[in-house]
Amino acid sequence: MSARWIHFLGLFIALVASTEVAQSTEVFPSRPITLIVPFAAGGPNDVLGRIVTDHMAKTLGQSIIIENVSGAGGTIGSGRAAKAAPDGYTMVSGNLGSHGASYAYYPKLGYEPNSFSGVGMVAGTPNFIAVRKDLAFSNLSQFVTALQEHPDKFTAGHAGNGSNGNLVCLLFMATAGVKLQLVPYRGSGPAMNDLVGGQIDAMCDSAPTIVPQAQAKSINVLAVAQSSRLPTLPLVPTAAESGLPGFDVTGWNAFFVPAGTPMPIVQRLNRALLEALHNDEVKRRIEEIGATLPSAEQESPTGLDAFVRDEILKWRDVVKNANAAIKP
Repeated sequence: MSARWIHFLGLFIALVASTEVAQSTEVFPSRPITLIVPFAAGGPNDVLGRIVTDHMAKTLGQSIIIENVSGAGGTIGSGRAAKAAPDGYTMVSGNLGSHGASYAYYPKLGYEPNSFSGVGMVAGTPNFIAVRKDLAFSNLSQFVTALQEHPDKFTAGHAGNGSNGNLVCLLFMATAGVKLQLVPYRGSGPAMNDLVGGQIDAMCDSAPTIVPQAQAKSINVLAVAQSSRLPTLPLVPTAAESGLPGFDVTGWNAFFVPAGTPMPIVQRLNRALLEALHNDEVKRRIEEIGATLPSAEQESPTGLDAFVRDEILKWRDVVKNANAAIKP
């Protein structure tokens, strides 16, 4: 075959491939989409995912099925999503653990930062320290004193090694110079059930998990780890007000798709996400559980990707300094 025919054959194949991609993006979505939530039901990723995808499904004209694939701080479900076909029909709800700190926490993940493309940020999630209701600590300082006087006496649950809650616990212990017995769960929901039931003493987690139980007076919330009080829990002081100014960490939740997903499909998903986030009822539901709406920059795929790159670097140092990485 002559070089000229090889050239024409290459052009023909490229034209066919581009036509197929164009046709697939024009009709997307033509069937239900799956959102993998890499934690058990009832946690922040699950709650926020359901709030937002309810509206996205209406915009897209297709249902969005939530699939909870929990374990290993969100890395099992994220790994499954990374291996899915890059066609827009599989998204994953990630957070600062599964898509930020996990790369430093786990030596063999099965996925890399470049395994995903961002769709957009869903929400920011302020973090808290809470204890079971019958522990008579009136503030964070009293809890820190008790931890100093009784090392390893108190247990704290979180959503799995490398999860948002685990990282919050690590940062709290490093900042306060104390130690907790950390108890990993398959998600925030099961951990909260045990905190309410008195099986564990404390919990490090974000607003969507903490706020409903705090409002129900089922737990004792000691402090929020940010510079200002949360409007939904105005009586809960900040960590700085409680004598621990270095304990300041806000989590996040975002949607991702496997790398290689055509950009028109990513943009279609992003537009549906933005319509949800700008809907008054969706905003109300997000804010009433204590989560915060993302910035305009974080809402975009490129803005989210840049934000995540910075988060990976930041949490790499935290995990290293805490000597928390899982040994290979």
